[in-house]
Amino acid sequence: MNATASALATDPTLLDIDEEVREALHEGRPVVALESSAIPHGLPYPANLDLALDIDTEVRASGAVPARIAMLDGKIRVGMTKEQLELFASAPDVPKVSTRDMAFALARGGPGATTVSSSLVAAELAGIPVFAVAGIGGVHRDAPLTFDISADLVQFTRSKVAVVCAGAKSMLHPAWTLEWLETAGIPVIGYRCDDFPAYLSVSSGVRNPHRLDDLREIAAVSLAHWRAGNATSTLLTHPIREADGIPSAEIEAALADATAEAQAAGVTGPAITPYLLKAISRATKGRTSAANRSVLLSTAALAGEFAVQFAAELAAYKSESGVRA
Repeated sequence: MNATASALATDPTLLDIDEEVREALHEGRPVVALESSAIPHGLPYPANLDLALDIDTEVRASGAVPARIAMLDGKIRVGMTKEQLELFASAPDVPKVSTRDMAFALARGGPGATTVSSSLVAAELAGIPVFAVAGIGGVHRDAPLTFDISADLVQFTRSKVAVVCAGAKSMLHPAWTLEWLETAGIPVIGYRCDDFPAYLSVSSGVRNPHRLDDLREIAAVSLAHWRAGNATSTLLTHPIREADGIPSAEIEAALADATAEAQAAGVTGPAITPYLLKAISRATKGRTSAANRSVLLSTAALAGEFAVQFAAELAAYKSESGVRA
């Protein structure tokens, strides 16, 4: 590596890791990384703060330490304090930060709410192998015309992090999303479910490539994936509770109407996802809010359980192979 390349290598001083998270990582205890974009861009204050705290509680109840990621003061914050959560929940203008936007947030020093893709960058830098999110991004239904494919998918090809999710967001094309993931060599595993979930619905109607019913076995698969030299994420999918989900037929009907409205209104690009989500919420008479809360909490709890199993599997591998912690 030449001098310039060496000087521009990843700078560990950009990370500002919370003391509790740092201690847990040092001791090999389970940690779950979380995004922060849903706080300022989700429910109104103070409901958004309450939900964020409840998600943290679910992770802790499962035996892991929550590590919510954000951009603050020119650094990548890993593990937000309650005061920082309050700031993000109450401030009206905290921008979303994807991988494309990280450099701007770091250079300018302002706050930034991380999406899935930027959170994965931070999680891997901090050494956190498990990340939780309710719904991942994917291939949009108009992608053949717009080339609209989420940065989440591209980041999965770059980050060795196990992603626990309830499938792809409801307005995306599940079959195309899974096809993209297959092409990229990213393992997708259904935990106790045959079908790929659809975020607010139990099933997308498309099968998961693999099903496993034991979290320790899924942890072993993730570890084996990386031991074999692969540098991509693994995806653990599990659906929303059936009692809390919205039937996929209702979502599809609302989505068809909303898509037509969006096209007529000229809504495109980053604005399309929030536009469609609001339209689906109206069409389902607000039931998406309760469903969203349910799936956020259940995914966080499952990620905590999985992090516990992964930490045990990693410790066993290190002990058997003589690898230093």
